[in-house]
Amino acid sequence: MPEIKVVNMAGNDVGTMELSDKVFGAEVNTAVLHAAVVAYLSNQRQGTQSTLTRTEVSGGGKKPWRQKDSGRARQGSTRAPQWTHGGVALGPKPRLYKVKLNKNVRRVAMFSALSSKVASGEMIVVDSIACSEYKTKTMVKMLADIKAAKKSLVVLPENDKTVIGSLNNIEGVKVSQWNTLNVYDIMNCDSLVVAKDAVNKIQEVYDA
Repeated sequence: MPEIKVVNMAGNDVGTMELSDKVFGAEVNTAVLHAAVVAYLSNQRQGTQSTLTRTEVSGGGKKPWRQKDSGRARQGSTRAPQWTHGGVALGPKPRLYKVKLNKNVRRVAMFSALSSKVASGEMIVVDSIACSEYKTKTMVKMLADIKAAKKSLVVLPENDKTVIGSLNNIEGVKVSQWNTLNVYDIMNCDSLVVAKDAVNKIQEVYDA
């Protein structure tokens, strides 16, 4: 079982905790991680891009000149793609970019992402993350004291609006709850800062 030290908001060691082998000590599967990241990014795309084809551009109903004897190339409409103000040939149309991964692949990807952060020493467990008032300075000091990287993901055990509001103003810092974690955010941060209660909830759900 992997073991990790627990610190308080001042950066002082307050103990250690054992992590689940299944969740935080799994073998890192890079192929599944890649698939999960690609799926996440694809699912963020709106797919609303659209261009007008020659049938959708207004005008162009009349043949610009007679078929023969003008010395020019044959033209049937001034809204063909080669004309200025004409339609677009083979342009993008609204479409879905949704990619679906099955449950087992999503679980393996999550285990691989969390395990890679533990193995590389980029996961920091804090005994409790709290803030009595909206104070960005308090959260900046905490991140500095626990030696978190500038690009950090803070994982909370519950929806604490005061903590979230205080962290949201810090550049490079993203906040998530334990039940809304995704592989992309985990892999995209340099420090994974997790509240101890959030670790327990992650293990309770995924180690079942």
